[in-house]
Amino acid sequence: MDKRTCLYEKHIGLEAKMVSFGGFEMPIQYTDITDEHLAVRKACGVFDVSHMGEVLVEGEEAERFVQHIFTNDLAGAECGKIFYGMMLHENGGTIDDLLVYKMSDRKFFLVINAANIDKDYAWIESEATKFDVKTENQSEYYGQLAVQGPDSERIVEQYLGLECKELVFYTFKTIDVEGETIIVSRTGYTGEDGFEIYGSHKFIQDNWDKLLASGEVKPCGLGCRDTLRFEVGLPLYGDELTDDLSPLEAGLGMFCKLDKEEFVGKDALVKQKAEGLTRKIVGIELEGRAIPRHGYEVVVDDKVVGHVTTGYNSIMTGKSVCMALVDIAYAKLDTPVQVKIHRKLQNGVVTKKRFYQKSYKK
Repeated sequence: MDKRTCLYEKHIGLEAKMVSFGGFEMPIQYTDITDEHLAVRKACGVFDVSHMGEVLVEGEEAERFVQHIFTNDLAGAECGKIFYGMMLHENGGTIDDLLVYKMSDRKFFLVINAANIDKDYAWIESEATKFDVKTENQSEYYGQLAVQGPDSERIVEQYLGLECKELVFYTFKTIDVEGETIIVSRTGYTGEDGFEIYGSHKFIQDNWDKLLASGEVKPCGLGCRDTLRFEVGLPLYGDELTDDLSPLEAGLGMFCKLDKEEFVGKDALVKQKAEGLTRKIVGIELEGRAIPRHGYEVVVDDKVVGHVTTGYNSIMTGKSVCMALVDIAYAKLDTPVQVKIHRKLQNGVVTKKRFYQKSYKK
């Protein structure tokens, strides 16, 4: 049976359409995916992301341990900084993509994907036995709101009373509010400016109510969360990253610091880079309006050369676009390809994965 977040009753009260996602019963939309998408691009939307997992790593060797399990490089980082990267199998396949929050030299906060919480934590625990660290799965304690859109800074300050102007993209701070410590970060998964707020279930419920009572924030479901992240080329675990797909193949090499002393999976990535990739995630723009969906075949000269990982009619550009995993020979920009949609081949061309320009506060 699917779990429920601390905001489940709020979603039911708003008559949201609920679906199963990552082992949770989640809202996919409240009114209309396009309306919710546009609210985030043009004003402000709020998402329940309490299904995400949180793991605390503490101890004398906390930084050394996180460096060991994480592809990005935390060396010399200031407290309050956030890093994006991956945890890998020894063969270079991706266990998960995650955010690492540096709270101190001895304390790190890891945010992982909902569907992978049990898998990730079991792996983290097994690797932690080699280090002087303590790990704690805090996913049951935390609820999380994502407040996203160009108006988000004003709204978080005005209606939630959380000072956040000084935060730049990928930084956070901890704040003591009414006897509890909450985390506010300038992060998101939409391509817009925004904040993610972690706190107790009651804190998250109360602040969800405050945001909706303001009349300035639209509740948004997982449907537009997917269209928003896809439109700016952000990967989704299970689509553009998987157990048998490396970050290099996903085009995320910038988050894999191969000059770092060591991390699990590094040797496999070094070898893969030296030998050359055999496949890669690319963007594809189609000529017509037919929509490519996950799993649809990518074809060149009647030969299947890959498959779609995510596809939509882009709400901001009006174009039919997708991300796809293709053989490396067909990964160059402007390569003509076709996508098989309902038994018909639709003409397209390889493009960048970013179909719409991101708008973050640097």
